[in-house]
Amino acid sequence: MSYVKEAWSSRLGVILAVAGSAVGLGNFLRFPGLAAKYGGGPFMVAYFVSLLLVGLPICWAEWTMGREGGARGFHSSPGIFRALLGKRWTQYLGLLGVLIPVGIYLYYVVIEAWCLGYAYEAARGTLTQPGFDYAGFFAKYTGIAADGGAFRFSPDSAGFWLAIVFGLNFYFIYRGLSKGIEKVCLYGMPLLIVIALIILARVLTLGTPDPAHPELNIDAALGRMWNPGDWSALRDPQLWLAAAGQIFFTLSVGFGVIINYASYLRRRDDVVLSGLTATAANEFCEVGLGGLITVPAAYLFFGAAASVGSVFGLAFNVLPAVFAHMPFGAFFATLFFFLLFIAAITSSLSILQPGIAFLEEGLSLSRKASVSLLGFVTGVGTLIVWWFSKDLKAIDTIDFWIGTVAIYVQGTIMIIVFSWVLGVEQGWKQAHEGAEIRIPAIFKPILRYVTPTLLLLILFAFVLSSAFGWNLSFSAPVFAPSSYVTDLFGDTPNPVARFVALFIVMLILFTALLVQLAGKKWDVREEKKAVSVS
Repeated sequence: MSYVKEAWSSRLGVILAVAGSAVGLGNFLRFPGLAAKYGGGPFMVAYFVSLLLVGLPICWAEWTMGREGGARGFHSSPGIFRALLGKRWTQYLGLLGVLIPVGIYLYYVVIEAWCLGYAYEAARGTLTQPGFDYAGFFAKYTGIAADGGAFRFSPDSAGFWLAIVFGLNFYFIYRGLSKGIEKVCLYGMPLLIVIALIILARVLTLGTPDPAHPELNIDAALGRMWNPGDWSALRDPQLWLAAAGQIFFTLSVGFGVIINYASYLRRRDDVVLSGLTATAANEFCEVGLGGLITVPAAYLFFGAAASVGSVFGLAFNVLPAVFAHMPFGAFFATLFFFLLFIAAITSSLSILQPGIAFLEEGLSLSRKASVSLLGFVTGVGTLIVWWFSKDLKAIDTIDFWIGTVAIYVQGTIMIIVFSWVLGVEQGWKQAHEGAEIRIPAIFKPILRYVTPTLLLLILFAFVLSSAFGWNLSFSAPVFAPSSYVTDLFGDTPNPVARFVALFIVMLILFTALLVQLAGKKWDVREEKKAVSVS
């Protein structure tokens, strides 16, 4: 069965869709927390260096490879790698470009449901009650205390909102590229920015909320994020690893999303300026909005200690308490969590599209059949994440192995293929077809040498430090395997982590089988094409 060929309806649509993919929970929560943790100024230096040496080069490479693959008739990561490299086995290099977005969706949609559910609770005044136990409410809401603890369907539970959010995602993805994803982002992204600006205006006009603590004022709060701090912190390799990791994730590079989105462009459609514009939009939301809202707001009411913490703790425990101390707190809390929901759904839609594209072109499934199959697979995976809620172990396991390690691997593969296999000269020429601006020449050696080297070092250092507990010291190295390893191979393994890891392995094998089946179909297509040419 043939599938309907899709395309973007406007240049603005693809830019907002890519920006919507990149702008997510990390912009408003993870980034501000990391900046505060690593001392503001020094982190920002490492952050922008990473943007120039890692983020932008991979972004341009992925946009270019995607458009070129689309021009050759492919929209999925496996198909694009095969088309560009001309070898059957290279289709497996794109396997992670299907697996990663599907794997991330399994837990991202659960967190998305939390955001919408918290917006509902904020609107009805639950989160602004005097003496409210935010940590206790979050634990009950998410089921942290015990597996199955969140398995409820009432409006005051995550399950009710998970069903709604899951359905919304598949409704919009069923509508297609231009009528679904593009429409949501065309309205969602401007709405997100307007809401963020309203909240930002409220935060910047708080002054000194508590006269008894004059040191907790807006100037000091902004200084927490932006003051130079201790420049010796730049010698800390962990700071650079954190900054590079944030750039990698915030731009959605290596997810398989940008390469898929770019494949729907025409041959002469610009990718240089479009890629730069989408990156700038993401950076505005992350640095200009997220960096000025979250940490300053927490600092104003609770001091420096509250501004540094886990993503979930900052979002669902600290910030609701902040809004409770504000005038019209329920209104601003509702806006904030609805903002997080919009950021989340524009991202979750983007991570469904690569899987749909692969099923349509690789297995010749109709849109309805592709949506049904992907809905079943992700439904099973989401149920696993939802049920195994104790200590959020299922979320943490998938996020580490698929949402972090696999993304690093795929990004590294992509830049090596672009710079060394296809060649920078060829890639450079393709990138500038129809380009409205030129990439500065300095990026040629950066693409060829600097970015691949940095990515290999980042992947090496991240796995050794985060998985095997390396202290990033060569003079006095210490290795203490983290829970990600001991949960699977330690003396007392965690059964949930092992079960989730087994599910990931099954998902990898299933994806590999589908790629193999798709390869046979593409073989037939190539044979027919060769016959017609001869």
